[in-house]
Amino acid sequence: MIAENTLEERVAGALDRFAIELPSWGFANTGTRFGKFFDPTAASTIEEKIQDAGQVHKMVGCCPSVAVHVLWDLEDLNHAEELVDLASVAGIQIGSVNPNLFQNQCYKYGSLANPDPEVRRHALNHCLESVELAQRIGSRDVSLWLADGSNYPGTANIRHRRDWLREGLCAIHEHLNAEQRLLIEYKPFEPAFYHTDIADWGMALLLSRDAGPRARVLVDTGHHYSGQNIEQIVAWLLQDQMLGGFHFNDRRFADDDLTLGSIDPYQVFRIFHEILLYEREITGEADIAFMIDQSHNLKPKVEAMVQTVITAQELFAKAVSVNHDQLVSCQNRGDLVGAEECLKQGFYRDVAPLIKEWRAARSLPPDPLLFLR
Repeated sequence: MIAENTLEERVAGALDRFAIELPSWGFANTGTRFGKFFDPTAASTIEEKIQDAGQVHKMVGCCPSVAVHVLWDLEDLNHAEELVDLASVAGIQIGSVNPNLFQNQCYKYGSLANPDPEVRRHALNHCLESVELAQRIGSRDVSLWLADGSNYPGTANIRHRRDWLREGLCAIHEHLNAEQRLLIEYKPFEPAFYHTDIADWGMALLLSRDAGPRARVLVDTGHHYSGQNIEQIVAWLLQDQMLGGFHFNDRRFADDDLTLGSIDPYQVFRIFHEILLYEREITGEADIAFMIDQSHNLKPKVEAMVQTVITAQELFAKAVSVNHDQLVSCQNRGDLVGAEECLKQGFYRDVAPLIKEWRAARSLPPDPLLFLR
């Protein structure tokens, strides 16, 4: 009879496979619609962004890749291979490629859903170039977020815009190679305030299915209305094998881009728990890209990123510590109090000693944030 792994072994094994992708834009000076405050330690070039991401990985041991934002990080494809070399020197890899369909003036009325066919063609060409970039640098995921929508009733044909959007996504999907994925992100509002063309997970799911078999839904934890049950969305997408990845951040009101767990750590824990419960039932590992998407107007960039990563590790370890056998047993016999207490015990468990042991065994600082400061 094979003995069950101890909690220490389960946590260590889970942390070994828990990889989190960092965002290049999270290391640069960013702000709000009113302006931004400059941080002298912020990265100003793609070289500095990659160096900062590599430094974070050396301290936390779980961030082997950095996402790049086309236009912000790369003006043309002629320098694509340079990104790979820069990342290699920093001890990491280039991760997901993010097209930019909201910055240029031509996107005033949308990109792939713009009523002007010339603008739609321009947006599609940019996406196809991004797919080519991803292929050249060996990146699997192309993450797509659209700012498309309208601000006033009657100013846009919602059905036509859906058709144009579907047409563009299908064309992008056709250019993926066999290993690549197209991750489609949704957002209920901002910058569009009357209607957003991909406003929720259901719209993203339908569009992903229309686009093709290598399209998946990307869940940004800040892209929901207040009080929305994000872990239920996660559970449904997992069950349909359509959850491609996350953009992790936290929020108080809307898409605030706050450090993960700074407002509602219990929600992040519940999301991780739902993923681990799903993996327990399929006796395998779900193919999910864990990515951070946050830009800080006030916090130092590297410190904020380290703070987010170690919080994610802690909440993931807490979710691993939940006694899923006991939980399922309580659920099946209708023991509501027992089931909830089982979940809460995992959340309140002190996993700090286990994480420190894991770091010590891998020659990492026992407290990466303190080490950085």
